[in-house]
Amino acid sequence: MSSNGRPNSPERQPRSTAPHPRTPAHRRRATAAVASLAAAGVLWGTAPAAQAAPVHPDRHGGASRCAGRGVDPDAPIRYATDTVIKAPLSTVWKLQTDIERWPSWQPPVTTAERLDAGRLREGSRFRWTTPAPATPTTPATTLTITSTVRQLQRERCLLWTGPATGEGLRIDEGVHLWTFRKVEGGVRVHTEETWTGDQVEADVPTATRALGTGLEAWLDDLKTTAESRAGDGPAPPPLTRGARPPRP
Repeated sequence: MSSNGRPNSPERQPRSTAPHPRTPAHRRRATAAVASLAAAGVLWGTAPAAQAAPVHPDRHGGASRCAGRGVDPDAPIRYATDTVIKAPLSTVWKLQTDIERWPSWQPPVTTAERLDAGRLREGSRFRWTTPAPATPTTPATTLTITSTVRQLQRERCLLWTGPATGEGLRIDEGVHLWTFRKVEGGVRVHTEETWTGDQVEADVPTATRALGTGLEAWLDDLKTTAESRAGDGPAPPPLTRGARPPRP
């Protein structure tokens, strides 16, 4: 994740945060911090304002689910947001599920590896890392996040859970949900996450702000990368000898 938040675009409607000031992307990433099971790195001290609150139902009616399962309804730390990505669903899904390539488009993810072979599926496990700078109560460390896919419906939804651990810092359980829905002009991506654990629950507002910052940054990176790739388009075929380009 990243540190400072960015204002919400008309397409994005966070469920539990207030607007926050614009910060250049390079500065936002440079100050990425502590950790989220949602997106690598969160900043406890300068994250956007957010309050612990129930995850609201999404705009399509009903709480978000993947194969009947959602985030932890009892977790005190929670955040949800969404955006429309102007790219094919296949492009968005490929980016999100190609775990080992996360570091290529998410700067706060320093390493990512699959712990099993084959296509990502229910029961798949993966491990990834992110640096966590020092805070008033925790030392600088590197968080290792081990995630297990609990539900997956291809090009529709994905849910994983797992702990994040580092020297002097731990999130006992994060539950992270993603849903993908085709809409006019692209794909609406909705994401939610909850945290539990004594250390993060000791300061729920701060942890919630941190979680919100990370989710917003992840969604922003996903949108930017997917739309960039969608805009490239396929390369034109090479001309054969003697062939002429078509007339305008």
